[in-house]
Amino acid sequence: MNGLQAYQRVNTQTSVTDADPHKLIQLLYNGALERINMAKARMQAKDYEGKGRLVSKAIEIIGGLRGFLDFEKGGDLAVRLESLYDYMERTLFEANAKNDVAKLDEVADLLRSVKDGWDGIREEATALQQQAV
Repeated sequence: MNGLQAYQRVNTQTSVTDADPHKLIQLLYNGALERINMAKARMQAKDYEGKGRLVSKAIEIIGGLRGFLDFEKGGDLAVRLESLYDYMERTLFEANAKNDVAKLDEVADLLRSVKDGWDGIREEATALQQQAV
C-alpha cells in the first residue's frame, strides 16, 4: 500500500468513527458515487476486472443505504427510497454486465439527487439528534 492509500484509509476510518448517523449516510453516498466514477474510468480503460470490483462495491454500499431505512419513521418516503435503491442496484448490475457507461451515469445522477436532498436536511437532522440525547 502506498502512502496516499494509507492516508486515505486512515482518513476514512477516522471519518466513520467520528460520524453521527446523518454524516454516516453522507459518507455512504460519497463512497457510492466515488466507486461509480472509478468504475467508469476502469470501464473506459478496458480494465473489466477492476470495473467489476468497483461496481460490486457500489452495489454493496447502496445495499447499506437500504439497511439504514427506517420504515416506521420514514413511512412512504422510506418505501420509495427502497424502490429507488433497488432500481439503482439492478441498473448497476446491468451496467456491469453490458459495460454501459450511460447506466453508470444514470445511477450517479440519481444518487446525487438523493444526496443533495439528504445534505439539505443536515441542520434539521442534527438538531433532532441533539434533542434526543
